[in-house]
Amino acid sequence: MIVVVIGVTGVGPPGPTVTASVKAFLLDWQNQDYTAAAAMTTGNAVQVERTLQAVNRWLGAQDLELGMGSVAVGPYRASAHFFATFDLGRGGLSWSYEGNFSLRHSTSGWLIVWSPAVIVPGLGVGDRLAVLTRSPRRAVLLDQQGRSLIPRSPVYEVGVIPGKAKNPLLTAQKLAGLTGMTPSDAVEMNSQIAGATPGKFFELVQLTPATYRRLSGRLHEVRGLVIFPRKEQLFDSTAPVITGTVATETAQTLVNDGEPYRPGTTIGLSGLEQAFQAKLAGKPTTEVVVQNPAGKPIKVLYKWPGSAASAVRTTISGSVQQAAKNALAGANLSAAIVAVRAGTGQILAVSRYTKHGMPEVSPLDGRYQPGQAFTIVSAAALLAGSPVTARTRLQCLPQNPVGGQPFSNVPRGPKLGSSPTFAQVFADACTTEFAVLSFRLNPGELTGTAQRFGIGGTPWRLPIPAVAGQISSPGSSQAGLAADLTGAGSVIVSPLDMALVAGAVQSGVWRAPQIVATPAEQPTAPKLSARVLEQLRNLMRLAVTSGAAKAANQHGTPLYGQVGSAPLPGQHKLRAIWFVGYRGQVAFTVLVFAKSADFTPAVQIASRFAASLGK
Repeated sequence: MIVVVIGVTGVGPPGPTVTASVKAFLLDWQNQDYTAAAAMTTGNAVQVERTLQAVNRWLGAQDLELGMGSVAVGPYRASAHFFATFDLGRGGLSWSYEGNFSLRHSTSGWLIVWSPAVIVPGLGVGDRLAVLTRSPRRAVLLDQQGRSLIPRSPVYEVGVIPGKAKNPLLTAQKLAGLTGMTPSDAVEMNSQIAGATPGKFFELVQLTPATYRRLSGRLHEVRGLVIFPRKEQLFDSTAPVITGTVATETAQTLVNDGEPYRPGTTIGLSGLEQAFQAKLAGKPTTEVVVQNPAGKPIKVLYKWPGSAASAVRTTISGSVQQAAKNALAGANLSAAIVAVRAGTGQILAVSRYTKHGMPEVSPLDGRYQPGQAFTIVSAAALLAGSPVTARTRLQCLPQNPVGGQPFSNVPRGPKLGSSPTFAQVFADACTTEFAVLSFRLNPGELTGTAQRFGIGGTPWRLPIPAVAGQISSPGSSQAGLAADLTGAGSVIVSPLDMALVAGAVQSGVWRAPQIVATPAEQPTAPKLSARVLEQLRNLMRLAVTSGAAKAANQHGTPLYGQVGSAPLPGQHKLRAIWFVGYRGQVAFTVLVFAKSADFTPAVQIASRFAASLGK
């Protein structure tokens, strides 16, 4: 809106005042009534109207506010100052300046003495305004050893050669239309082209091979476009679940991100690429400039300094990540591996393989029942709060009702004889006996132990989507407690949660996960009982040497683990098959989606992965 006049000096001839004329001109300009504004100038009405109309287009402005300043009046001449603020729409940038112009009195009143400098001081005939943005080259995500997680891979750079493109605005408009950018983005691209070095390739957008293949036919029909295939550290990743993806097809995300990146800039769409977008992309340098008729910048009117991009170091271990990828190769089932460093919570590897036609595993934010793999936690509760020991004699029946609910061994368990030990019941993942053992615990003992393993305890967060495990108290329901004890019922976990459980067994304390080298402070759980841990480790070792996971056993550094099988939510024909364990300081989870309840697919992958850890 037009503000109050700061000061008026001198007295003019009779008729409409200078103040009224200045105010009317500024209002018409601000309200985009360019015809009326042009009529109040001494210039050619058509040319003035076109020039005023072009200003917002040159700047890609979303809005304009004008305010009056001081006015000085002579007998037939006057001068006026005003204040202008353009909303440039680039992540909230606004450009403010003080302008001025002269007026002269005519028979029809006071008229603005026209020149392009009325718009902004220093703008000459044939000149135009432009907003130029220079973005630093995007930095990369690193593993914990400082090596890039983003290898060089094919990229298609699409651009122009300034001075050779006959109609750069039309070229920019067609490119914007093909890649999902807006008409105002096209105008800004045109300004960038005009300000670029003539005769030298100027990149406008970088496309993935898939996007290029989809658009290639139409791109090659756009006159003025030049396309170069290159290899850059941009679109590929050795740990895609963690790093996420980048893309360049839209500029709206850039605006929403709060930084004035130019259209076509590569941005993070998911994962750490999105979470650390500002650091990886750096801060662009943006200038409002005056360009001469040839498009060469001749004056900088305002500048927002940028900053360099910075790499982000993660906790991913390149060797462990490669081992996980190799272990999943040829799995022929949807599967995932999550590995953490015991005692620290550092995520060392996250890898996933998705079989065509099957759902994909969500390693960090999936919500699955762990089945018998949860008996690691259940056993810890029983060993701590009841007279159960590894030598306690029990049973392992094919079926057992508890609290009116039937429990069965799925898959069908081995015949353990008439009185197997608790160690044997654990090692062979006997669901029915763990259900019966619920009579030896109260709900608080189970949930309290689960919290010591990070399930249902203090919440934690990662910079990428991930969920903490959950367990609800079953109250007075014996069937509910039995279900929870067997890894069903209210127990919901992700593969990451269970890797952290294994890490707690190895180190003696649960640690919240970390994915970057300098994380925010994360919670920890109280230390676990040394007496319970010793027995629990023996149980997990027995499961690998002679129990349900014996096919994963390795020579050398001992492997500890437990298996599990549970229904897959929303998939009536598929089950979640688990292996949870550790070797050395690497704790890990294997989760496989399979039609059979057999533990074999998860155990085989765990065996391949563990073999790599022992080298």
